[in-house]
Amino acid sequence: MDRRSSRHGDSASGKSRGGHASHKSRDRAPEARGTARPPSQRQLRVGEELRHALSEIFARGELRDPDLMGRSLTVTEVRASPDLRNVTAYVTPLGGGADQAFLAALARTAPFLRARMAEMVPLRYTPKLFFAIDTSFDAARRIEEVLRAPEVARDLAKKPDEEE
Repeated sequence: MDRRSSRHGDSASGKSRGGHASHKSRDRAPEARGTARPPSQRQLRVGEELRHALSEIFARGELRDPDLMGRSLTVTEVRASPDLRNVTAYVTPLGGGADQAFLAALARTAPFLRARMAEMVPLRYTPKLFFAIDTSFDAARRIEEVLRAPEVARDLAKKPDEEE
């Protein structure tokens, strides 16, 4: 008998020293393909800290990019990847006017912003920063418009016990 197989359990059956199945399948339910896990508490907390840091940098006007000078923007959300190495900041320029040039300007300033975030938020690794335009306000506005339409208002005004 080989010393390695006697010390580390039966490798042919896939069992470890304790006689249990491999750790890879331990206590995990099979996930359906294409389903995303909800963010962890740590992801949410780090995202919120980074959102505050980015908002403070933008409020101070520290950016020197000509496409961003004099423009106010709001950081609505920062989503962190599960390993906290990448984050996506969702931004909305005040007064509208979000276009590809605006996103390109933000992408150009990402290294500067990453360095400033490293100074403000103590993390083991400062995440790589990506930007996206937040369209949630536009979606909310469209929903409001639909709900205020005369046809929908008429349907909402009916009592649930009324039948046609």
